[in-house]
Amino acid sequence: MRGFLLLIISYFCSTKSEVQILRRFCVMIIQMKYILSIIFFLSLTIRAQVVNKTDSNQLPKEDTLVVDSGKKDSLKIFKPTINDYLYQKQFSEKKVFDTVMTADKTYIFSQYNNRDNFGRAQVANIGAGFNPLTYEVIPEQNLALLPTNKSYWILGVDDINYYDVKTPTATFIYHNAMKNGAALKSMYTQNIGKRFNFSLEYSGLRSQGMYRNSLASNNNTLFTGHYVSKKGNYELFAHYLHQNVNNQENGGIAVDSLFQQGDSNSRNRQNLQVNLASSSSQYSYRRYYLTHQFAPFNSEKIPFKIRHTISHQGNKYYYSQNAPEAYWYDVPQQLVTDAPLSSKKYSDNLSNTVSLVWDNEKFKLDAGVRYQMLKFGTNAINLPLLQIPAEIKESRLGAVGNLQIRLFDKIQLNSFLEFSNGSQFGTYLKTTNNLKFEPVKDYFVNAKVNFQSVYPSFNYILNTSIYNNYNYYLQNARNQTVSEIGGSLGLKWFRTELFANYYRIDNYTYFDSNAIPQQSGSPVNISQIGGDATFSYGDFHLNTRLQFQNVLTNKDLLPLPGFIGRANFYYQTKAFKKAAEIQTGIKVYYFSKFASRTYFPILNEYILPGANSFSIGGQPIADIYFNMKVKKMFFFIEGQQVGTFLSHNKAYAFPSYPVYDFRLNLGIVWYLFN
Repeated sequence: MRGFLLLIISYFCSTKSEVQILRRFCVMIIQMKYILSIIFFLSLTIRAQVVNKTDSNQLPKEDTLVVDSGKKDSLKIFKPTINDYLYQKQFSEKKVFDTVMTADKTYIFSQYNNRDNFGRAQVANIGAGFNPLTYEVIPEQNLALLPTNKSYWILGVDDINYYDVKTPTATFIYHNAMKNGAALKSMYTQNIGKRFNFSLEYSGLRSQGMYRNSLASNNNTLFTGHYVSKKGNYELFAHYLHQNVNNQENGGIAVDSLFQQGDSNSRNRQNLQVNLASSSSQYSYRRYYLTHQFAPFNSEKIPFKIRHTISHQGNKYYYSQNAPEAYWYDVPQQLVTDAPLSSKKYSDNLSNTVSLVWDNEKFKLDAGVRYQMLKFGTNAINLPLLQIPAEIKESRLGAVGNLQIRLFDKIQLNSFLEFSNGSQFGTYLKTTNNLKFEPVKDYFVNAKVNFQSVYPSFNYILNTSIYNNYNYYLQNARNQTVSEIGGSLGLKWFRTELFANYYRIDNYTYFDSNAIPQQSGSPVNISQIGGDATFSYGDFHLNTRLQFQNVLTNKDLLPLPGFIGRANFYYQTKAFKKAAEIQTGIKVYYFSKFASRTYFPILNEYILPGANSFSIGGQPIADIYFNMKVKKMFFFIEGQQVGTFLSHNKAYAFPSYPVYDFRLNLGIVWYLFN
C-alpha cells in the first residue's frame, strides 16, 4: 500500500522537493489510518444497528425498514433505507441524498467544482477559473475581498450542508487533472445519538495544465456540526471553512498565430512560449460560523424563537513573483523603487446578529439587528503622486429580515432584506424576493425581484504593485446598484423551462483596458431569454439549453456573447441484468463570437480588451461520454474536445488563453452508507 501511494505521489509531482514533502505526508496518512480505524469502530459501537426494542428512545422513524420485529428474541433489528440519509442547509427542510442517475449529473460531475458551468468558458486547466459568458451577481463579493476568477471554488454560508444519517456515511468525488495531478473531494459524517451530527470534508486539487507555468493547487477543509436538544426547543448549526485557491500565472501564450495556424512545433503545448515565467497568485478564504436558536415557549402553541448568529471571515490575496516580469513594463522607470516583489490584500469581517423568529409552518418571519467590524488593507507603498491607505476599517450597524409564506400548498413567497451603514463603505441595501406558484401539478411559475446597492467589491478599491501602472485607489466610489427582474415558467411537456431576466446596473464598476477601475456614468442594461427542454423517444433523449442575451446600453463596458447553447443527445437504459444503469451520448457547447474581456493575472479579474486583443467564440466544443451507475457508485467518462481530431484546436476561453485540447476526462462519485 505504502509503495503504491509513493509511486502515485512521484508521478504527480514535478520536483524532488515536492516528492519528499508529499512522501512524508503520505507516510503520515498511512500511520493515521490506524487511528481512524479505532474512531470508526467506536462510532459503530456508539450507534449500533441492533436496537433493544424496550428502549423507547431508540425506536426508528417510519422510513427505517424493520428486518426482525424481535418476536424470536429480545432484539429488534433495523435496516436503514436511503430515506435515513439526509442533508440540509441551516434552518431549512431536509433532503434525501440524491443517488439517481439523471441527465444533469453529466454536467455537474464532469466539472472540477462539481457545478453546472453553463455560461462559462474553461481555460486549459482545471482549478484555473472560467470566462463568465453571462452576467451574474456573486454575493460573496459584497463588502469583501474576492477576485472574480477565484470565486468558482468558494463556498458561501448558504452552500454549506449539514447532515442527519442513521449510520456513518462517506462520499468520494474524484476527477483526473489536465496532464498531471488529480482532484478529490472526500466527506465523512455520522450521528452521535439522535441529536448531534458532525461532518469532516476535505477537497484537494493539483493539476499541471497543458501549457507552461499553469499549475493549479487548490484545497478546502470543512468541519460542520448540527445539534438539536431532546425537547427540540434548541438548535445549533456551526462550521469552520478554510479554502485556498493557488495558481501559477503565465499571462497567456506569447504568439497566438502559432496556435491559430496549428503550427506543428506547437502541437506539444509545452513548446509554446508564454508571457510570464515566475508569477503566481494565492487566495485564502477562512470562516468561523455559528448560529443557534432557542424556543422559550411550547412551539406548537407559540412558535416564537430567539436566534443568534456570529461569524468571522478573513480573506487574503497575494500576487507573487521571483523577479519583475518584463511583460508588465517597458523601462525601469516604470517600477516603484523599494517596492516589494509580492503584493498582498486582505479583508476581515466580524459579524454578530440577534433576531426574533416567528416560525409557523405557513408563515415564518425573522427580524433582527446586525453589528459588523470590517477591515480592508494592503501593502504599504510610497508613491510620489498617489497616496494609498494601508488599511481602512469601520464599524457597521444594520438590520436583517426574512419572510416565508406558504398558501394552499400552491404558493410560496421567500423574501430577504438587509440594511447596514458605515462611515467608510457607506450604505448597504440588499433584498431578494422569489414567488413560486404551482396552479396544477408539474406546471409552475417562478417570479423574482432582486435589488442591491453596495460599495464596489474591495478588489476594485485599491491595489499596490511594484509596477507603477497598476497602483490605484478608487476614492469616493459610488454604490453599484443592481436591479433584477425575471422569472421562469415550467411545463410538463418535454420537461420544459422557459426563463427571462432583465438587469439594470447603475454605477457599473469595471476595469478598463489599462486595468484601472472605473464607474459608468449611465446604466448598463442587460436582457436574457432562453429555455431548457428534454425530448424523449424510448431510451433516447435530447436535452437542450439555449440562452439569448443582449447588452442594451454601454455594450463596450460589458462585452458578452449574444447566444449560448448546449445540446446533449444520449441513450440511457438498465444493463447487466438491471444491476447497473448506463448513459452514453454526445454533448455540444457553443457560444457566438464576441470581443471578450481579457484575463488580468495581477488582479485575477477581467479587463476590457485592448488594441492587441481579438474576438473569441464561434467554435463548437463537442464531448462524447459514457456514464454508468452501479449501486451507489457513478462513473463519468468523457472524451472532451473530440473536434480537435478533425482539425487543430482554434477555441479560446480568453484572448491568448486557449480552451483545452482533446483529453480523457474521468469523474467518479461514490456514496458509502455503511
